Amino acid sequence: MRVILIQNVDGFGKIDEIKDVSGGYARNFLFAKNLAAPATKQMLADLAACHNKKAKDNEKDLREQQSTADRLDGLEAVLREKAGARGALYAAVGPQKVSEALAKSGFKISKEQIIMKPIKEAGEYKVKIKFKHGLEAEITLIISTK
Repeated sequence: MRVILIQNVDGFGKIDEIKDVSGGYARNFLFAKNLAAPATKQMLADLAACHNKKAKDNEKDLREQQSTADRLDGLEAVLREKAGARGALYAAVGPQKVSEALAKSGFKISKEQIIMKPIKEAGEYKVKIKFKHGLEAEITLIISTK
């Protein structure tokens, strides 16, 4: 009997895989626990349509991420922070502040995407931004004192 897995099954297969199994295993285990569905012509057609939609969505997302990464790469962001007499910042600059500064420039970047160590002194720093699909961009962060 052919079945389509609708959930991951440890040691057996992953979601959306088509497997040949015995009728008893399918009825007594896979169907009973809602782990699989019978591989009918309609289910196979639905699965193919779903795969095509996912592929198109991934391709669209890749183009959007690539566009954002290209626009960000080489960008200079300036942050003005309060500092003490010796140049040390009162509060360290971390991913959250960089994310907020980029949001003001029209970029929607989460703090989890920003790879950096906290900055405690004014100066110029390189900051990496990671995107899905293995894309990266590098911006120059300029921290000046008020």
